[in-house]
Amino acid sequence: MVYTVFMRERVLEGAGHLFMQYGVRSVTMDDIASYLSVSKKTIYQYFKDKDEVVTLTTNFLINKDKQEFEGIHNQAENAIEELYMVSKCLRRMVDDINPSLLFDLQKYHHSAWQVYLEYKEKFIFDMVVDNLRKGIADGHFRDDIDTLTLARLRVEEVQLSFDNKIFPRDKYDFRQVQMQLFNHFVYGIVTEEGRRLYEEYLKNNN
Repeated sequence: MVYTVFMRERVLEGAGHLFMQYGVRSVTMDDIASYLSVSKKTIYQYFKDKDEVVTLTTNFLINKDKQEFEGIHNQAENAIEELYMVSKCLRRMVDDINPSLLFDLQKYHHSAWQVYLEYKEKFIFDMVVDNLRKGIADGHFRDDIDTLTLARLRVEEVQLSFDNKIFPRDKYDFRQVQMQLFNHFVYGIVTEEGRRLYEEYLKNNN
């Protein structure tokens, strides 16, 4: 039993690394087996097919992200510090992720795509709403913003940046797009005091 759990987690970690780096469609079960230095038959002892690997790996990666974001949420002293810490996290994530990842899930792996949508629509949306409300209460965010509308905008911006039709890779740098959208969002909601504090965090930690 312990070995089964160990092997399943090892496959999910290995598959997650490959999916993040190369996207989902281009990674085969042979690639995963080769990366882990095991036989493909061994992987099939623990997983029915690639679709199951993709779905469980998506859930595995999302749970890791949830833990990190919850840690930021609990550790930050105020909404501005939370935004700053999220920006650091985002910079690292976009360096590690292949822009085709979400497209591959949406087109080829319906179950995994539903896992992602639930994560976006519930966890991420609720975290953004909570951050906005906390920032308004602190006087760091404008009190005339609609929290639900702005939270919806933010979660859709993240997905929008992955869309190759809107931001084709031969014209736009995926990482720059992500950070431009994030910074545009931040500067659109902060008060003067919030802007000063946010830039102070940036300056002191760069």
